[in-house]
Amino acid sequence: MKPKAKKFRIRRSPTAAAANATSAATSGAAATNAVPASMPATQTAAQARSDTAVEPARPRPVDPPQAAQQPPTARPDSAQSQSAPPESAPQGEVASARETRADTDIDAIRREGLTGRQLRMARRVAQKHNLPATSDFDAVRLLRQHGIDPFQRSNMLELVVPKSGGSTGQGQEDGAARDRVQLPQTVPAKKQTLPSTELSPAERRNREIGEIQRDIMKRRRRKTLLLLTRLAFFVLLPTLIVGWYMYAVATPLYATKSEFLILKADNGGGSGLGGLLSGTQFATSQDSIAVQSFLQSKDAMLRLDQDLGFKDHFTQDWIDPIQRLGDNPSNEEAYKTYKKNVKIGYDPTEGVIRMEVVAADPQVSAQFSRNLISYAEKRVNHLSEQKREDQMKDAMQGFENAQAERRKAQEALVELQQKGAILDPEGVIAALRSQINNIETQLQERQLDLAALLDNTRPNRAKVDGASGDVRRLEELLTQLNQRMVDASKGENSLAQLSVRIQMAQADLATRDMMLQSALQQVEQTRMEAYRQVRYLTISVEPVASEEASYPRKFENTILAFLIFSGIYLMISLTASILREQVTS
Repeated sequence: MKPKAKKFRIRRSPTAAAANATSAATSGAAATNAVPASMPATQTAAQARSDTAVEPARPRPVDPPQAAQQPPTARPDSAQSQSAPPESAPQGEVASARETRADTDIDAIRREGLTGRQLRMARRVAQKHNLPATSDFDAVRLLRQHGIDPFQRSNMLELVVPKSGGSTGQGQEDGAARDRVQLPQTVPAKKQTLPSTELSPAERRNREIGEIQRDIMKRRRRKTLLLLTRLAFFVLLPTLIVGWYMYAVATPLYATKSEFLILKADNGGGSGLGGLLSGTQFATSQDSIAVQSFLQSKDAMLRLDQDLGFKDHFTQDWIDPIQRLGDNPSNEEAYKTYKKNVKIGYDPTEGVIRMEVVAADPQVSAQFSRNLISYAEKRVNHLSEQKREDQMKDAMQGFENAQAERRKAQEALVELQQKGAILDPEGVIAALRSQINNIETQLQERQLDLAALLDNTRPNRAKVDGASGDVRRLEELLTQLNQRMVDASKGENSLAQLSVRIQMAQADLATRDMMLQSALQQVEQTRMEAYRQVRYLTISVEPVASEEASYPRKFENTILAFLIFSGIYLMISLTASILREQVTS
């Protein structure tokens, strides 16, 4: 606030007024500085009411010591001045050079275009320094004569906070200044005393800069308010709605987590690349992926609904409308809910399948998880069962064929042996050959004995006849044996032909025996291979019903909604700004 100039109203007694008039008449020096007694009462009253910074027609400076020595009651008030008889004004008064120079300086100060606030400030500074200023312009002149800048910031601050300290004489002068009466002077009606409306270029520039700054601040406040309104409507309000739903409406859901592995049977004789990968997670990666796909399929959902009523559980009335299925939902709608509440994950580095089943009841969630694991176990067994059955079927088929062929070969051999009534033709031929050889040996011995008897001059007739008879009989027997041997080696039914056929049948039987043995080995190997292909589902983490709700994650979902809405608003704002810039350009 601008400090206002003080108005002084001093009441004086009649005796003090008379004494003041007498002293003014007798003292010539005082008469030139004091107010003339012949001044009309109306002019004195006008001076008492005037508070404007206007210079009178003729300034009458008062010396500071003399003004300080005058008591406060030295001047009469307006009422006493009106009652006192008017005195005749001095005629032919001539202004001194000092007064003329003061008038010239005041006119120059008036042409400077000082504002009313600056003039009032100069008067207050002159009063502080005890300068006898008769007007605001005179106060500016006196301050400049004493080397004081009335518009300096330090002088303005000293008007509010006076300097502390000072000597005793200074204190006395301050007391005298406070006791001195300083009344405003009259304002001539014909002179222009109002401050100039024209501003200096620096002030005009400062004023325009201030207006621009105020306009910028106003526009900034308006844009800030609009930005906050848009953020509240497009970001904060949707976030509050999402938070209200998460904390007050959403039905708590319970999650049951479980983990299981798919293992392969021990490979006792594996070799090569398969043997190197048999003990790692890569050996069952395909089976694990197949089980994961099965658990996430509609087939698993339908089996779960058939066994435990998956659809009925999620169509209950106490579930919130967003997570609840409608009445008589289709398989597609139920499958969407199934995929959202049954989460299957496979870790290829560890070979572990992690499953999380979410339901509105913890016990139901655990039961859902157990049933799904049993479905997965059956599916794992079914994956290799067909292959194992096919392999065993082929092996058994080959073994049965080998057995049948061996049986046919054995029956053919037996038939040949029965057809010739000889079980071993080769043995018969060998026996004949042995007999022939033996007869031939005996025949040669008898012929030698007969020759020895005939060499005598007088042989014994009886011995000669006996030896001749033995030779004859052995020759007949040898002839018969040779005939039998010839008969056995000729014709279709000869022993040689029969022997060849039996040998072929025996060779065929031996071949069928080898084939049967090979088929038996193949069956055993196939059985071992099928055993190696067996897959086992091992549960590492059993499904256990939870006691606290796992979903919805209230705080995380609320923050996520805030980030999503903020991102959407930012993208729309950037797009709108770019389009606006393109349109305006």
